[in-house]
Amino acid sequence: MTDFEFQIDNFMLYCTSRNLAKKTMRSYEQTLKLLGVYLDKQFQITDVQKVQSGHIRNYIKYIQERGKYSVVSNMESTMSNFPQNRTDYKKQVSTVTVANYVRNIKVFFNWLHSIEHEIVKNPCEKIENPKIIRKAKKKLSTDDIKRVLGRFEISRFHDYRNSVVTKTLLDTGMRIGECLSIEPENIDFKHKSILITNPKNKQQRYVYFSPKLSLELKNWLKYRDRYSESNYVFPTTRGTQLDIRNYEKALREAGKKVNVDIHPHQLRNNFAKYYILNGGDWFTLSRILGHSSVEVTQKAYLDFSDEEVGKKYQLHSPLSQMDI
Repeated sequence: MTDFEFQIDNFMLYCTSRNLAKKTMRSYEQTLKLLGVYLDKQFQITDVQKVQSGHIRNYIKYIQERGKYSVVSNMESTMSNFPQNRTDYKKQVSTVTVANYVRNIKVFFNWLHSIEHEIVKNPCEKIENPKIIRKAKKKLSTDDIKRVLGRFEISRFHDYRNSVVTKTLLDTGMRIGECLSIEPENIDFKHKSILITNPKNKQQRYVYFSPKLSLELKNWLKYRDRYSESNYVFPTTRGTQLDIRNYEKALREAGKKVNVDIHPHQLRNNFAKYYILNGGDWFTLSRILGHSSVEVTQKAYLDFSDEEVGKKYQLHSPLSQMDI
């Protein structure tokens, strides 16, 4: 094992001790292993102390120029994943992906420098983050949502469950992982609220639901109790927690059947947009979404189209509100 590999393992143990989300840890590990392969192959560097800012900049340039899935840290994985069969194989890596790589690398070297003191100088200290041009998030129309929901056959357990999950995400704005972790005791029907615990930092917050969803949830729980014994509100037929990927796949397939591009996080995005367009305020929205600040919320969702801005203006036109 090289020094670089050892430090990656040590870093992952540190991440585990902080109870970071599995998705975050997978992202860190993949990024760092690919960086290690590159540094070894291109510069024969296997020691973290020998990594310089120039090596990091060369790697960033390399990521921007290489195609998607053209490099792996473990060649054996290609025998089961077959990346060359993907439709986006070798296509340009997006600026968002590059920015994620840079962020992960910075976290690693900041940890080596400031926490572990394994390196004297941080090679990422003057590395700039790539500028990201974010695309406006598409707002699903009422018709889009109706057509997608119409593809779920609610006489079947899993389709009925997926339909209620979809409505819950749209009505509350919670993350899919949070939704699938809900237990019945987390739901307060009197105050129409759900207690959410963030798996990353264990902080708790409430999200709220409408009278319409309240009825949906009550009916679903009665149905669920007939066919499943589980600690989760939205379990599998075996009573285990529903996997995020399985729900995501079912939602995407339902969307494809009616030509609607849809995924779980898009429902959270649409909740936020509809909330603001219907007169909600940014501070309350930030609390509901579980963001660290209003600025984070605005940065994520302040991308309304001209049409959306126009409609919101008509609701708040100064002259329309004046008796003159």
